[in-house]
Amino acid sequence: MKNLKYYLAAALLGPASYGFAQSSSDALRFSRTQIGGTARTLGIGGASSAVGADFGGILTNPAGLGLFQRSEISFSPGFGASNISTQAFGTSSSDSRNFLQIGSLGIAFSGRRPDGDNPTPWRGGTFAFGLNRINDLNQNLRYSATPPLDQDIFERLNNVPTSQLTILDDLAYEALLTERDDEGAYIPADYDATGQLTQRETIQRSGGQTQFDFGYANSYQDKLYVGGAIGIVSTRYNVVSTLTATDPAAPSSAPGTAFANLSLRENIQTRGTGINARLGVIYRPNDVLRLGASVQSPTYSQLVETYSASLDVAYDTPVTLPNGGTFSSGNANFPAEDLGYTLTSPFRATGGAAFILGKYGFVSADAEYVNYGQARLGYDDTDANSSGVDPSDLGPTNDAIKQQYQSTVNLRVGGELRLDIFRVRAGFAHYGDPYKNNSRLDRSQSFYTGGLGLRQKNFFLDVAGVYSSGNQVYTPYELANPQKTPAIDVEDKRFTTTLTAGFLF
Repeated sequence: MKNLKYYLAAALLGPASYGFAQSSSDALRFSRTQIGGTARTLGIGGASSAVGADFGGILTNPAGLGLFQRSEISFSPGFGASNISTQAFGTSSSDSRNFLQIGSLGIAFSGRRPDGDNPTPWRGGTFAFGLNRINDLNQNLRYSATPPLDQDIFERLNNVPTSQLTILDDLAYEALLTERDDEGAYIPADYDATGQLTQRETIQRSGGQTQFDFGYANSYQDKLYVGGAIGIVSTRYNVVSTLTATDPAAPSSAPGTAFANLSLRENIQTRGTGINARLGVIYRPNDVLRLGASVQSPTYSQLVETYSASLDVAYDTPVTLPNGGTFSSGNANFPAEDLGYTLTSPFRATGGAAFILGKYGFVSADAEYVNYGQARLGYDDTDANSSGVDPSDLGPTNDAIKQQYQSTVNLRVGGELRLDIFRVRAGFAHYGDPYKNNSRLDRSQSFYTGGLGLRQKNFFLDVAGVYSSGNQVYTPYELANPQKTPAIDVEDKRFTTTLTAGFLF
């Protein structure tokens, strides 16, 4: 080991202040919402922009509040199961996760005028407030494989220029895995002589985004419904990842090779609050047709990311230091630090239609436009940045967002069949691929939904099931050659059930 005072390294070298930075994937993660709301809204595939009279519809078109005839309160707990399949370096793996959540909780106060009371064409308004789950981020994934030598974690740590050193490189240096010179960091020859490593990683993700809404709508001659809402978005997201790499060869079969294994553990917690506004209208030209349109402003969020990491390294044989000492293991820690940043997620526009089939039910359809390339990240210069890091310019990251992501149209269709006091619902939604370059993998999402309902004079009970499927790509680390950077294919299939109980008053 050249020119390194290892006995002093861990004591004198704190983690580098290169900081942890946001990426384009952070912008997409918190901008790409999912179907949310009550069991009724979920049961019809989220196609509620022209239906109205359901609290879940406030997410897409607050004008639907104007169709309430009576006040109501509803509560919607839910249960979900996520099943993940991965393809990494030619090897398949799978994992799963179960979770509980509150899908919706809302109350609507309706003040409708009697039909014979005509002092004004405005027939009555409804004020509503409550919460809806808009983004579920619960997920467990793992992979176990033997990557090629030019794609493993050693390749990531080897020959890193000084200008590109990161927290990971500091951990490797303090754990006695790498050396440094004027040109940067590198892995000593007695480690680099290892063969192919057995590499494993487990990632546990939990949390999501919940929107607290305050909305109002009024009815003009029971023909035109106009409404608006303010949304407060709460973001709670946790990630715990553990990457291990092991040299499967015993020292006797690989003489001169000291490395045995390493374990890298990272913990990320993201907390924050955002705000948006929505305006919408529903026009009812006759008793059969309803037309709906709405717009939602960009959501401006202030987020704080807390990051910590540790690296443990073990060796098959004691490694000799230049001064004659030896060591057989090394470890390093990056203590938890906060970094505040802002996210402006894209504007949304939705249009839809509902066909009312008399007392037999309805059929509805929505189209939602959103341009994910318009998302923007910024650094928060408040006290949230307790790390004291001078944040780098996020211009290149925002350029990457614009270059990687595109506009999409999210389609939703659904319907409800009425059988006396019973309801039967079904729906489908397709959310387009936000990536411009989708030749390798289609990352659109599909949702298949169904539900049942029971309606009484002062009480209703609904249940819905949503099956969704979609593909993702996970990158454990970046390599100097982008063509060699590992890309783990992830297939996410999940099923959620939601039960809504409501009371009218």
